[in-house]
Amino acid sequence: MPARPKLKDVPSIRGALRLYRVTSIVTGTFLLLLVLMMISRYGFGNDIGYGGTYGGFYFLPRDVITDAGGFNISTLILILHGWFYVVYLFSDFRLWSLMRWSFVRFLLIAAGGVVPFLSFIVERHYHRTATAQLAALETASVPQETAAP
Repeated sequence: MPARPKLKDVPSIRGALRLYRVTSIVTGTFLLLLVLMMISRYGFGNDIGYGGTYGGFYFLPRDVITDAGGFNISTLILILHGWFYVVYLFSDFRLWSLMRWSFVRFLLIAAGGVVPFLSFIVERHYHRTATAQLAALETASVPQETAAP
């Protein structure tokens, strides 16, 4: 029989679910930006820049952005996605350990941060799963009133 979450952990699990939902949306969004940035960089040879002599947003080779005094948005996307993925993994681990799920689920959720669109799909599925398990746990723990004879 698989392990079930503990009733005393329900408030912590609800907090972990909120953190997981936020981190999965942010990480998934930055992953999509990262894919667009990679297409721009390796498909067209341009990075996304901002400011400098060209002003606003623009697509130019990396060295041109630096020479023009602009800010390289592509590098920012790389760095932010990396750090948000670390936070995403932490929220994944916290939810996984509190829910006492199998290690395979941990790996599936972790894959959401590296496969485009998967974080949105996985988050929705496991949020529903966790919510249903918590509802069942709370229902099972409520003492049933006995009928009067």
